[in-house]
Amino acid sequence: MEENKLNQTTDEELLRNLSSTSDSTKNFFMYSPAQLAYAGDAVYELLVRSYIIHNHDINVNKMHKLAVNFVKANSQAYVISKLEDELTEEEKRIVKRGRNAKITSSPKNAELMEYRYATGFETLFGYLYLSNDINRLMILFNKAVNIINEKGEKNEDN
Repeated sequence: MEENKLNQTTDEELLRNLSSTSDSTKNFFMYSPAQLAYAGDAVYELLVRSYIIHNHDINVNKMHKLAVNFVKANSQAYVISKLEDELTEEEKRIVKRGRNAKITSSPKNAELMEYRYATGFETLFGYLYLSNDINRLMILFNKAVNIINEKGEKNEDN
């Protein structure tokens, strides 16, 4: 547990260092939902990979398969549906902007609504990262991990 806390701190510091180069005076509603989702996808993927490396002593192929469970559209859509009651009004607006954005690509392995909600999830992560709200980003990431892990345990029981 202590090691996991240390790793989380390291991840937070990494994100703070990366995001500190962004223009803190920019109004983040000026970014398009696609731009926010683009950043959020990368941030979430980095956090997931870091979480897996720190918490699972498995080969890289198994790491990849585990990471896919976290980053696929239906998992992200599931997480955002479970987090909805815990989001602030501003965060809900950001998710809605991402969810309602014009889709320029077609989802490959997801239903359209799952894909839209996943885009809202990524938009939120991009927004939090670019606005340098790393504490909130990490809180939501940790909740996402717990939600996905609980979902996986339920699926294993069946």
